[in-house]
Amino acid sequence: MKRTLLFIGLIASLLGSSTGFSKGKLQVVATLPELGDLARQVGGDQVEVFTIAKGTQDPHYLEAKPSFSVKLNRADLLIYSGLELEIGWLPLLVQGARNPKVVAGGPGELNASKALDRILEVPTGGVDRSQGDIHPLGNPHYLLDPRNGLRVANLIADKLKELDPANAAVYEQNRAGYEQKLKAKIAEWEKAAAPLKGLEVVGYHKMWEYLADWLGLKLVDYIENKPGIPASPQHKMELIKMMQEKKISMILLATYNPPHDAEEVARQTGAKVATIPAAVEGEPGVDTYLDLFDHISKELLAASGK
Repeated sequence: MKRTLLFIGLIASLLGSSTGFSKGKLQVVATLPELGDLARQVGGDQVEVFTIAKGTQDPHYLEAKPSFSVKLNRADLLIYSGLELEIGWLPLLVQGARNPKVVAGGPGELNASKALDRILEVPTGGVDRSQGDIHPLGNPHYLLDPRNGLRVANLIADKLKELDPANAAVYEQNRAGYEQKLKAKIAEWEKAAAPLKGLEVVGYHKMWEYLADWLGLKLVDYIENKPGIPASPQHKMELIKMMQEKKISMILLATYNPPHDAEEVARQTGAKVATIPAAVEGEPGVDTYLDLFDHISKELLAASGK
């Protein structure tokens, strides 16, 4: 409570009043760079987008900076992943922003997970910290399946048309154009990655489930003991033995994950570490959502030797 009061007090002097929607471009704040890119693709010249998390940062553990609340204070629209991915920092930023447009239920609040037709790994029993970083609403890394990106782009377009009906035709035209482009790329990626179907792989963190579900990869285990908990020596020994027996040849590692344990396991099993960006701007040249999957598909194929 003391931390929250200090945070709000710190930003209070930086905030101006927030009344009505912006004249001119809609001010959009996205929590993730993928959401920011989708907003730009659909919003075009009618929106100005600020993204909170960088592609090189683990979005679970972001620092709630007062400058982010200032951005939210001036926002017409907040787009966030939901499924409690941002639970550790976004509520504090929204509270400090004092902007009724972006609070829960406000006209400018958009939970992107509402676009999903299926959520993976929703726990069926009780969830507690002893299980690691388990999300009680399900796995939140759904944007690593581009089919979900398409659904989210459509949801964003609907919200922009609602907030800015004068430019509804522009948003619809942008949406339709991007949908056509993304569908064509999805077909291209699926064809290129067809040799990967059924391949057994190990992940570092429990975040590749949507990617695996899309491409037909089989995630058999993780280097972390439990989500968010570093591997113990015993777990690594058991993992190495299992990988040797099953001849598992690939480890999936996000560019922002610490590489030491993955490299150690790889050395002892002969597996290759596929270090891939988990987000837009996660590596140089990965500037858009389309770039992200261009890069992921090439890295997976290279690491698999197929």
